Amino acid sequence: MSDREIEQKFTELLGVMAQLRSETGCPWDKEQTHLSLKPCLLEETYELLDALDDGDAKKLKEELGDVLLQVIFHAQIASEERRFTIKDVIESLTDKLVRRHPYVFAGEPLPEDPAAALKQRAQIKANEKQDGESKSALGNVPKAMPALARAQSISRRAAHLGFEWPNIEPVWAKVEEEMRELKEAVASGNKTHTGEEFGDLLFTMVNIARFLDIESEEVLAQTVDRFTRRFHHIEARLRQANKEFAQSSIEEMDRYWDEAKEIEAQGKLAK
Repeated sequence: MSDREIEQKFTELLGVMAQLRSETGCPWDKEQTHLSLKPCLLEETYELLDALDDGDAKKLKEELGDVLLQVIFHAQIASEERRFTIKDVIESLTDKLVRRHPYVFAGEPLPEDPAAALKQRAQIKANEKQDGESKSALGNVPKAMPALARAQSISRRAAHLGFEWPNIEPVWAKVEEEMRELKEAVASGNKTHTGEEFGDLLFTMVNIARFLDIESEEVLAQTVDRFTRRFHHIEARLRQANKEFAQSSIEEMDRYWDEAKEIEAQGKLAK
């Protein structure tokens, strides 16, 4: 597709969105606001993540379109309120990309590796902050992010800036230290302190994940999926035996659990 064709398609998309928001448009679309669309943006983002995991090109194309719709929707609302337009959004993004990659667009020396590039970008972002804003090189990681993902993002940014263990061995030692402190907190009976120590242990485990090049949020989600599949197998086996959970012993359920693991290893456990 040529640049001209892409431009025509994009213009057509903007026209469709404007029509949906017009007086003769869709009743639902017309009443939406930036705030009312927040759940839609969140849902579409997660559906895009699922499509990425599935590796289905057709589904990925569709979900990318749904996320793009959210961008166009918000820009249209802002345009109607005379605050900014999609043109301003695109110009701002383009300027940001150029500004944060001076080694590509301004002739500066190329960073020696991806880690150096990320470190430089983090410092550029910190220097971009306006007066009165925090100039932390950690940036503004959204508090609305899932906690594990946010923890890994923050720890990764700190590591890029040099606040990092030399290797994974001290992190294992830190895990053992945090586990001891958690056990001591539990023994004290102080629930608040116990929660703090549990959080410290989780954060340290996130750093282990980072060292292992594992996304903690993603692997925990996969673990929850595995647990759910195996638990469904226990439910199915109990139904076959005409039993309720209250009528089954933990030993019997453990046996079905192990059975589910074996079936799963063979790739035959239903999702």
